[in-house]
Amino acid sequence: MSEATGNTEAPVEAEPPAGLPEGVRCLRGQDAHGAHYLIAVPKHWSGVLVVHAHGGPSLGEPKRSRADDDIERWAVMLREGHAWAASVFRTGGFAVRSAAEDTERVRRIFVDHVATPRRTLLHGQSWGAMVAAKAAELFPRSWEGMLLSSGAVGGLLAYDFRLDLRAIYQYLCNNHPRPDEPQYPLSSGLPTDDPLTEAQLAARVNEALGVDLPAAQRSPDQARRLRTIVDVLRIPEDGVADQLRWATFTLRDVVEKHGGSPVGNASVRYAGSDDDDALNAGVLRYRADPVARERFSTQSDYVGRFAMPVLTVHGIRDTTCFAQVHDTLRRRMRDAGCEHRLVQTFVDSAEHSYLGDSVFPPLLEALVEWIDTGIAPTPQGIAQRARAMNASVTTAGPFVSEYQPQALAERIHAR
Repeated sequence: MSEATGNTEAPVEAEPPAGLPEGVRCLRGQDAHGAHYLIAVPKHWSGVLVVHAHGGPSLGEPKRSRADDDIERWAVMLREGHAWAASVFRTGGFAVRSAAEDTERVRRIFVDHVATPRRTLLHGQSWGAMVAAKAAELFPRSWEGMLLSSGAVGGLLAYDFRLDLRAIYQYLCNNHPRPDEPQYPLSSGLPTDDPLTEAQLAARVNEALGVDLPAAQRSPDQARRLRTIVDVLRIPEDGVADQLRWATFTLRDVVEKHGGSPVGNASVRYAGSDDDDALNAGVLRYRADPVARERFSTQSDYVGRFAMPVLTVHGIRDTTCFAQVHDTLRRRMRDAGCEHRLVQTFVDSAEHSYLGDSVFPPLLEALVEWIDTGIAPTPQGIAQRARAMNASVTTAGPFVSEYQPQALAERIHAR
């Protein structure tokens, strides 16, 4: 038994979750650190193992059922003949490094107790792309290729953006917190002991912005506030409520995990409102805690020094995680001397959680072929491959091979 699996017990045979192909063999267990995991091997295995890092982060205690939800969503991997292994992660919330370690551990459990794969792919979805990127750099010999879908690979600037939203929202709406409630630094997300719930926050956002109302039914003040947020932060109306939720509860978890707030807006000059001078004079300002920012960089961020082919896919109109984050990935890999190992693809979609069953087969095929031959695919070739496969299922949108993302700073105010 390998050192990474420690004294982990062998996985046990388990009933496959609903929705999986016929004949799939499933195994469950907990690793030496207590993380639940699920392994699935199709009846006619290609020899390729996909190790999945799930999105989120899921706040609170990890639940074993998370693995079932994920494998049902990503059953396309099994239908393509590939085995699947995924950890639920031993720690809830924004614990990237430990999640990366758990991801490596489930790979070794597969090797120790199931079989040695012909090829091993690392797949990161959404926040799980941060986990995958960290795992790729911590354990470079473990993976032969990496697929990042809807990946949150923009680094800290994406979380600075959520502070921008909190600061502007509070300037305009002044109800999160309300004037008669304890005041706290917005850069902390929410105090640990604050009882505010997600439902209560949603009610406040609707009260101030009317986001759940048809545009014609919003009051003039609601419409003005919402328009200001949309114009200054370049975010669509239907993305505001979710981003505020993450800027509250997920940011609180980020601060707790890193011992301080790694985000700040002290130097930002906001633009796009009816009165930018008043806006910039009125928004609350915060400086990032340098120790927390460095800890975020060490524990949760990536450099871009990847030793294997990296293939990405992202919806161009994704409002959860902007497609412009991929310019950050490209720049980091270029600076690390690894840009030749990167191929980026985009689809005409606003989806984030799952881009569709017909999107992933051509990506998986192209990535394995790249590993086998050493010849990198092109976005145009992947688009052609997708059309040739002529999948009968509905996709969220076609590949757009000519799309090139702008710099993230074009979408998010730089600091």
